[in-house]
Amino acid sequence: MNRSAGAAAKLSESDRKHLGVRALAGSDTISALADQLDVSRKFVYGQAHKADLALDNVFLPAAPDDEVLFHLPVTRTWLRQATLALTLTCRSSYRGVVEFMRDLLGVSSSVGTVHNLQHWAAAQAGLINRKQDLSGIRVGLHDELFQGSRPVLAGVDAHSTYCYLLAAEKQRDADTWGVHLLDASRQGLAPDYTIADAGQGLRAGQKAAWGDTLCHGDVFHILHQCEKLANTLGNLARGARTRREKLEAKVGKAYSRKRDGSFAAGLKRARQAEVQARQLARDIRTLTQWLSHDILALAGPVLATRQMLFDFVVDELQRREFLDPHRIRPVRVALQNQRDDLLAFAGVLDVKLAGIAQAVGVPDDLVRAACLLHRKPTTSPAYWRGWGRLRSQLGGQFQAVFAAVAQVMKHTPRSSSLVENLNSRLRNYFTLRRHLGTPYLDLLRFFLNHRRFVRSRRAERQGKSPRELMTGQDHPHWLTLLDLGPLQPQRS
Repeated sequence: MNRSAGAAAKLSESDRKHLGVRALAGSDTISALADQLDVSRKFVYGQAHKADLALDNVFLPAAPDDEVLFHLPVTRTWLRQATLALTLTCRSSYRGVVEFMRDLLGVSSSVGTVHNLQHWAAAQAGLINRKQDLSGIRVGLHDELFQGSRPVLAGVDAHSTYCYLLAAEKQRDADTWGVHLLDASRQGLAPDYTIADAGQGLRAGQKAAWGDTLCHGDVFHILHQCEKLANTLGNLARGARTRREKLEAKVGKAYSRKRDGSFAAGLKRARQAEVQARQLARDIRTLTQWLSHDILALAGPVLATRQMLFDFVVDELQRREFLDPHRIRPVRVALQNQRDDLLAFAGVLDVKLAGIAQAVGVPDDLVRAACLLHRKPTTSPAYWRGWGRLRSQLGGQFQAVFAAVAQVMKHTPRSSSLVENLNSRLRNYFTLRRHLGTPYLDLLRFFLNHRRFVRSRRAERQGKSPRELMTGQDHPHWLTLLDLGPLQPQRS
């Protein structure tokens, strides 16, 4: 019987698997299976053989624990690679490395040997760091970390997470910041703007070094300050309720014993204090939520509207300031002084959204509606109602507009939180090396910039290092960059 050409090639992997299982089961003859699928008997035999091999592999006896899996050529170069990888990748202590070498490899080492290798690698890392071109950084994030009482000045690229500044200093004044930013400028660093908190030394140093380069306000820190105030007032309100309940219990006992109600006046004051504390806590919580979810949120109204709402929140805080001056006043003053810096991101977003509207040729309000749609969770009916309404208004241009708005929002940072993320990664190393110096920080900066991300919430970062994300160019493994030779070939 002639078989149709290509019938076997058209079978999916799932179909081939089922064919092999059926052939092994023997419920149908090989000829019958071949006729059903219009393939040759030889093809059916081939699938049965593959299925048989797969079953054999599954039911093979487990390999003994002492079976040699592979041989590894151990050289002096490999030992140096392993030593450095243990301290950086595995965050091992020097004595832990010595113990590992002794117990598992039978190699004698010492703390001094490990330290000397670190010192040599730090020198190599410093040279590479200082040669790196930083001209690709468009938005810089600045902040001050602390190891004990000693400040560590930090700078991170908002897009790639590349750390271009990590320096331990005795002080964090304008001159110190200015010197480091000028050094970075010599490597090509000239961002469109930066984001930082309200630190005076940091901002004055940038002004001295970079002149008119804008420094936007960091939304993360001010919202944290507002949230802390709301939580504190909430705790005070709960404390006022507890005191009122205790007084009510005392008054009840006094009346049950037919004593004079001497607690009545105190109970009245406690009730008034509770009402006032609860109302104040509720108001401050509401104002904080407005700031977080409406005014300082990325998806929001135009800059002018945000400014009006921001001023309203500040005015409402000022009206309630007399109720708890030493807690409310610092937050109100911080908001009032930082308004333009905190809302600077909204101006950047407005320009980008207007550019999308002009490029695609659609009204500005529809592009803004696409932006505001991102405020709603994709699981809510309101999101999909808005999605459908916007799609009917934009027609065939909906996908292009929606995708462009999503990209614009993704690349409009509002905070320097990436520096906080860097801080959390550095803590594991700072606790091991209490003595911080420029060489050690150079090594950490090099390692974190050239180590590839194993996982990330952003798919484009997975399998890439910060340097590769910043430059768009691949580079060898960080151990190879340190002139420690190539890695062992990967086992297949």
